[in-house]
Amino acid sequence: MKIQLTTDSPLALEADLLVIGTASTTKLSDDLEKIDRAMGGTLAELWKDEGFEAKNGQRVKLPARGRVKAKWLVVVGIGGKDAVADARTVAHAATKASSRQKSAAIVLPTVDAASVRAAAEALIGGAYEYGDYKTGDRKPKGGLKSAFLLGADKKDRALKQALTEGTVVAECTNLARDLVNAPPNDMHPIALADVFRTEAEKLGLKVTVFGKKELEKKGMELFLAVNRGSAIEPRMVHVAYEPEGATKKVAFVGKGLTFDSGGLCIKPPKSMDTMKCDMAGAAATIGIVLAAARLKLPVAVHGVIGCTENMTGAAAYRPGDVFKSLDGKTVEIINTDAEGRLVLADCLSWVRDELAPDLMIDHATLTGACMVALGNYRAGLFTADDDLATKYAKASEVADEKFWRMPLDEDLRSSLDSTIADLKHVGGAYGGSITAALFLREFVGKTPWMHLDIAGPSFLEGAHGRAPRGGTGFGVATGVRFLEALGAEG
Repeated sequence: MKIQLTTDSPLALEADLLVIGTASTTKLSDDLEKIDRAMGGTLAELWKDEGFEAKNGQRVKLPARGRVKAKWLVVVGIGGKDAVADARTVAHAATKASSRQKSAAIVLPTVDAASVRAAAEALIGGAYEYGDYKTGDRKPKGGLKSAFLLGADKKDRALKQALTEGTVVAECTNLARDLVNAPPNDMHPIALADVFRTEAEKLGLKVTVFGKKELEKKGMELFLAVNRGSAIEPRMVHVAYEPEGATKKVAFVGKGLTFDSGGLCIKPPKSMDTMKCDMAGAAATIGIVLAAARLKLPVAVHGVIGCTENMTGAAAYRPGDVFKSLDGKTVEIINTDAEGRLVLADCLSWVRDELAPDLMIDHATLTGACMVALGNYRAGLFTADDDLATKYAKASEVADEKFWRMPLDEDLRSSLDSTIADLKHVGGAYGGSITAALFLREFVGKTPWMHLDIAGPSFLEGAHGRAPRGGTGFGVATGVRFLEALGAEG
């Protein structure tokens, strides 16, 4: 989508849609007053007929009938108390109000850098539709192709930069959505690794891809155990964005299970039909690293993804097996459907020892237990670092993504004790998301670390708010906002 800044009048700009927000049906903004007069003062009557009450997100679409240059007028209810949230609401509504319309002129409630960025993210994200496997007339026709943000001077450097930032974040989020939505026969471990490598090389980033032989040589037995039942080899990918002068190094680690059957502890069919989404952590990692590089953030950012399937082939790993981790600890397998933590354990150990980052952050669709605790729309955040938790929570608030800090409850650690190995990889019946995080903690050493369980919000059965059905790209926007704030600290 092409988004332009313009100071043209809402009444004079030619577009298919003219979109404006209001917090009230009686107290109108100056711009909406002018539009109402141009429409013959009929808005109040039309709103009554349509049942429009200016509730947040509510919209009404009216034919302009030549009274303004746009063909249609779309009025959107907004909260009126948060300019950035209102900008998101109006911009997203523009994408959903379009049927055959291809262009929209949007009146932002407030014209500033934060609102321009939010509008750009909402426009590009709202226009997202996955149709790569549709054919003929079934292929999506596409919605908005262009948008104008009214009242925004295209010569204003801060606004231009904000537009760029919003565009980059939205495009990287949409890439993560594409990866999650792609079918697992095509988006298999090798293909996922290839996407990360290809996109990173376009930006001139350093890329290293480790195949099965390299993983065996390193001794990553936990990672390889998960892959044993698959006919497709695993991959671990390391991408490095290292800007000159960077004084901080952050490593993002992503779980890349391109399909999870549950292994020999096989999932029931209903639980398996969306398991192509089990690589959403890797997708988020890819989006964050690429966005950081495109935005030239002053922080060294490394991305590591562990890519494999969890299948039921003849060599599949079993409950009761014991494997040695890269870290050296031996692990007793309890449930082969708790595979993501095994892949992450070896990846985290490798990052800790080989990259020595100032901070490690992992994204993973790790546990159904986290969804039971927090629902579909909020991710679990685990860390022992209060300052880190506070900063990430602030970044998530700005990015409009929902996280909730969960405890690393020491009382549950003993449930990971094994009678025959150093530890088990699954705890008791309760607190499953917490014991999974405690297991990962065994492999981070003294490196500051945060675990993000994104099982709920990374893939939705139906659209919710601004998140589409299917892959949502959850986590990309917050990760970028966190890195921006970190870079600003100097």
